[in-house]
Amino acid sequence: MNFLIAEDSTPMRRMLRSLVATSSDEVYECADGAEALAAYIKLQFDWVLMDIKMPKMDGIAATRAIHAVDPQAQIIVVTNYDDPQLRVEAEEAGAAAYILKDDLSRLRVVINKEQRAF
Repeated sequence: MNFLIAEDSTPMRRMLRSLVATSSDEVYECADGAEALAAYIKLQFDWVLMDIKMPKMDGIAATRAIHAVDPQAQIIVVTNYDDPQLRVEAEEAGAAAYILKDDLSRLRVVINKEQRAF
């Protein structure tokens, strides 16, 4: 599997990379939603781990744009925001799951089971 991590915090990108390392063949990182969209169009990742609050293009807009390009895209929103409205927006944008950064153990569960998790 190959992963795209879209996260503006370098330490969090490193943590996410370490969490998916055993499941991945390749991991690509970027710091904003616009980069994530461009990378996805070029490389078609198996999974995208998408932060919400990022410069240039936020994660909800990037999720929507990636999903428009590829309706089968597997995008997991990984965020600090436990906000019901953001969960709805992420799901409507096409995200397969919404995981809080304070409980990243759910990340492996969702990836391994390939299930929706809201």
